[in-house]
Amino acid sequence: MTKMTLGSHPHMLGFEQLERLLERTAKTGNEGYPPFNIEQTAQDAYRITLAVAGFSEGDLAITVEDRQLVIRGRSREDAPERIFLHRGIAARQFQRSFVLADGVEVGEAVMENGLLHVDLTLSRPEMVVQTIQIRKG
Repeated sequence: MTKMTLGSHPHMLGFEQLERLLERTAKTGNEGYPPFNIEQTAQDAYRITLAVAGFSEGDLAITVEDRQLVIRGRSREDAPERIFLHRGIAARQFQRSFVLADGVEVGEAVMENGLLHVDLTLSRPEMVVQTIQIRKG
């Protein structure tokens, strides 16, 4: 039995990259920390909000790597003199990845009340009709 891929379908030319994106998305992991929301804020605008209580702006890093938005958090070590009787607030490091479509640009990031907001915009390309001339061979 052969595996049917997007790149092998005769009417789907140039979609090999989409297949790689789908594979990469499946590998990003489904851990639940930190929790996040994705909302549409306008027709072509989105916002990702992560609950990052306990992290400061200096503990967070946001990068775009190969059309993938990567948000990392690394909290500083607690002072050794602190003794916790119960530690229910997670302070572990994390990495969240979001695959971005072509045309999605990362805007500003804002930290507010323990929430990190990352704004995204989608720029849609113009629809172009192109006529191809046929020449004799």
